[in-house]
Amino acid sequence: MIKRFHHAQITIPNGKEEEARDFYCGILKMKEIAKPESLMGRGGLWVQVADQELHIGTEDRVDRLQTKAHLAYEVDNLQEIEVLLRKNGIEILESVPIPGYERFEFRDPFGNRVECIKPIMEKA
Repeated sequence: MIKRFHHAQITIPNGKEEEARDFYCGILKMKEIAKPESLMGRGGLWVQVADQELHIGTEDRVDRLQTKAHLAYEVDNLQEIEVLLRKNGIEILESVPIPGYERFEFRDPFGNRVECIKPIMEKA
């Protein structure tokens, strides 16, 4: 049976790896991890997200603004990440409320839809 996600993949336009590093490793502080030698010539980069991996591949002729597909990052401090994103020119988008969670969405610099989500702790 399926145990968990091993990794997720998003795409960026060909040749935009440095901009992706600036955003994902620089702004969001994700650690870049080595790709296997057999995949080095395919472009893109991989980053560590807690105990999982995000593979950032390259792909042209894709309108990323037209999809609902997205990644959702669970965060400890929703306001802190919102301030960080706004400070770096990222527009915060409203999200449909989900009971038990605070959340917002944004598009990364390449148009990929991203959600930041935090469980609301119930007071006893």
